[in-house]
Amino acid sequence: MLKYRNAKLFSVLSAFVALAGMSGIASAATLKVCYDQWAPMTIFPTGDETGRGVVIDMLDEIYTSQGYDIEYFEVPLARGIAMVADGDCDMLPEYVYVAEAEKDVVYAEEKTFAYTTAFVIRRDDPWRYNGVTSMEGKRVATGPGWDYSAASVDYQNYIDNPANEAFVEVISGYDDVVDRIFTMIRDGRVDLYADNELVLQYVLNRLNMNDDLQVVRPGLEEKLVERAIFSKKMSAERRDELIRIWNEGRIAMRGEKEQAFLQKYDVMFKE
Repeated sequence: MLKYRNAKLFSVLSAFVALAGMSGIASAATLKVCYDQWAPMTIFPTGDETGRGVVIDMLDEIYTSQGYDIEYFEVPLARGIAMVADGDCDMLPEYVYVAEAEKDVVYAEEKTFAYTTAFVIRRDDPWRYNGVTSMEGKRVATGPGWDYSAASVDYQNYIDNPANEAFVEVISGYDDVVDRIFTMIRDGRVDLYADNELVLQYVLNRLNMNDDLQVVRPGLEEKLVERAIFSKKMSAERRDELIRIWNEGRIAMRGEKEQAFLQKYDVMFKE
């Protein structure tokens, strides 16, 4: 960290002080952001997809417009949450509310998004979700440790129930799990998968599987509400300022501006 320095007794000293202050400002204007791969909301850029996703594009505009430089850390979700708790990152832009997490992080007041869930199934499958009893005999795909309880406690209990183990396929991997699940549904190895409807739209388009698969509703019972989380390791003054900027920026992006961010990734909320 640079500090101001002043030169000559008084004048040198004052210059020194000025320099230290400027350098402190520069340091304070760097925002460290952890995020995981959850396309199209948050994306690890590649040669094929250079964008960072809807949420990161919004975050970038909100904070750069306030003079912040942003340093991104592309990590699995659990690692990102731990880095925010430890102070290695200042914030993570999307996380469901977990009471236990409040000992380490502070949630923003404004929602990042409230997502409707949906299911992806084969194009010729007439199945529709009508509670967990409608899943009888269906092979369900999920990821390791994925938690759906914020959208449906019943669905999460179904996934966790050892009696349903033969019908629940847990797909492991780093950032291609959803892609592989879509392929498995197409190939008849599993039957259905639940997720944020924007995720399902995006993957369906990107894999060019619209002739093979379809996104259907109703999905799970509750919307998945996610908020930004901020580290308790930074000063309360800095954290409050970062949260204020996020809350005001997110409000300002409602409506047409939000739609433009979604359209960039060819997704939209269904009525």
